Amino acid sequence: MGNSLVCFSPSHKKPNNNNNFNREPSKRSPYSSPFLSSIASTRRSNGSSKKKEMLADDLLLQQQAIEAVLLFQNHQKNASSIPLNRSTSVVYPSPGQQNQSFTKSSSSRQRLRSDAVSFQPLELVDKQDVKTDGLETNHFILVHGGGFGAWCWYKSMTLLEESGFKVDAVDLTGSGVHSFDTNSITSLAQYVKPLTDILEKLGDGKKVILVGHDFGGTCISYVMELFPSKIAKAIFISAAMLASGQSALNLFAQQTGSNDLMRQAQIFLYANGKDQPPTAINLDKKLAEDLLFNQSPAKDVALASVSMRPIPFAPVTEKLSLSGTNYGSVRRFFIVTQEDHAISVPLQETMIELNPPEQVFRLKGSDHAPFFSRPQALHRILVEISQIPPI
Repeated sequence: MGNSLVCFSPSHKKPNNNNNFNREPSKRSPYSSPFLSSIASTRRSNGSSKKKEMLADDLLLQQQAIEAVLLFQNHQKNASSIPLNRSTSVVYPSPGQQNQSFTKSSSSRQRLRSDAVSFQPLELVDKQDVKTDGLETNHFILVHGGGFGAWCWYKSMTLLEESGFKVDAVDLTGSGVHSFDTNSITSLAQYVKPLTDILEKLGDGKKVILVGHDFGGTCISYVMELFPSKIAKAIFISAAMLASGQSALNLFAQQTGSNDLMRQAQIFLYANGKDQPPTAINLDKKLAEDLLFNQSPAKDVALASVSMRPIPFAPVTEKLSLSGTNYGSVRRFFIVTQEDHAISVPLQETMIELNPPEQVFRLKGSDHAPFFSRPQALHRILVEISQIPPI
């Protein structure tokens, strides 16, 4: 979570090295309802049944977390077209964009208890064909945020591939299953190398759509400067959309002091000793649910708790050098996550105002991880952007 860079002045509190994730009852759980509690107190047989059901649900959640990993590792390679309508999220033109024809619509999806225990991609989209023929490109590259890995995109990958798109989800250096030691990463170029390797090998005349989440926004900005002719569109999902001369540290420091939960969750790592700068940042796993996943299903929170890794410190302090000729030539789109506790909506709006993209989408009901909390709506936005014709 590059978002953990909100408070980059390392505190001197004793690091909590206990990575055990002790789940507390969700505030959204139906079992915490006073109404249900009163029923349980007067109907003991029902209460016993509820306890059995909760135990069964716990076992099912564990099973589903494992299935999520397997789904990511074994996602289908032979994609076929599946239906969908336009995004249910509100769409707004960004400042300076006058002639936009996109229609505003609002999300009406209600969170279901079943969201926490199942994911059926073919049931997530409506019955309408997705047209991928004739697009400028049908190739998405998904770039995770700090601490995450390619695993976090398993729902988006499945939906996009089922819709006929080619999808690559990359593990940046020291992330996901990439074996490199996070504490040994000393530059942004080193961190982003798995992504630059993909673009270097891209065939002549081929283009991709880059999607960056969180600190992944800094990463895709870096490669936009290097490979502008290979990038059709860049999509920032609650991501660091920086101006030239700015670092992620500069950007997120604007939230310093206003996000107590973030400050409490941060654990700075000093692999070179306490007398040297931090080498990485970890997050207290117990606090991560409210910070990052306040709208996400329980199985995805469980998946994240066993999959997230520390965030390398050096790349977030590095200032980008971006030119209008290269970076500025790539069409940019921003997706605002409106229930985000990590990168606040005001900070997202500040990035949009200072570095206006072509189009802004507002994703209602999404926490910092829309690929978990709002996969259907996120998918529709991604497809919608892919279908915007070249200028």
